[in-house]
Amino acid sequence: QRCGPSSVSMMAEPVLRLGTRGSPLALAQAYETRRRLAEQFPDEVGKDGEGVQICIINTSGDMRLDKALSEIGGKGLFTKELDVALLSKEVDFCVHSMKDVPTFLPPSTHLETMLPREDTRDAFISP
Repeated sequence: QRCGPSSVSMMAEPVLRLGTRGSPLALAQAYETRRRLAEQFPDEVGKDGEGVQICIINTSGDMRLDKALSEIGGKGLFTKELDVALLSKEVDFCVHSMKDVPTFLPPSTHLETMLPREDTRDAFISP
C-alpha cells in the first residue's frame, strides 16, 4: 500500500509522510517516532502528531516468507521498496529497524537519527 487516503493520518494535508513496513515492530517504531516529533514540534505536526502521515509499504521481504533471506537477496529485501518510495518522494522519511538495514545504503539516502535503545536487560527466559 502506498501513501494515500487509506494510510494512517488525521489531518487533511500531512506535513510529513513517514514510510514504514506494516510489521508490529515497524509500526511501533513509526508511532514512537511520530509521538517524539509531536513532542518536539507541536506547532508543525500537531500536539498528537496528526501532521505525520504513516505510510505502510509492503516489502519484498514481507511477501517472501517461504524462503530464507540468504536465498532471495538478504536483508535489503525489507528496505528496498521503502528506499524507492523515499527516492521517488512518495514519502519524506522512513523508519527502519536497524536489523533490516543493509550495510551499504542507496545513494542519496542517509541514516540521520536513531531512537534510544530500550533496556536490554528486560528479558523473559523460560525452559
